[in-house]
Amino acid sequence: MINGSNFFKEAETEWEPAAAEISRQITGYNTQLMMVRVKFETGAVGYEHDHFHSQGTFVASGKFKITIDGKSEILETGDGFFVPPNATHGAECLEAGMLVDVFSPVREDFLK
Repeated sequence: MINGSNFFKEAETEWEPAAAEISRQITGYNTQLMMVRVKFETGAVGYEHDHFHSQGTFVASGKFKITIDGKSEILETGDGFFVPPNATHGAECLEAGMLVDVFSPVREDFLK
């Protein structure tokens, strides 16, 4: 839940910087699940990292080189990927676009 509602409205939710040329918009969460839209400019890099959360990601637009535990794939609009807990992963944006990340449990580090 965000802003005390079960509904997400883009115009009512601010984008926040996540990294150089990357911004995110939290669309909703509770203690078990969080969904986040992540906007990338061409050339932006989500550097390799890991976390204990399970992550499922949908490529809403654009083209990305996704690396998970050393294996890379080029993914485009309509594709997706799954990151198991503690797997090292990262993204390089080849064509400006947006990812929709879903985490379980909630990413407490994303909350202010």
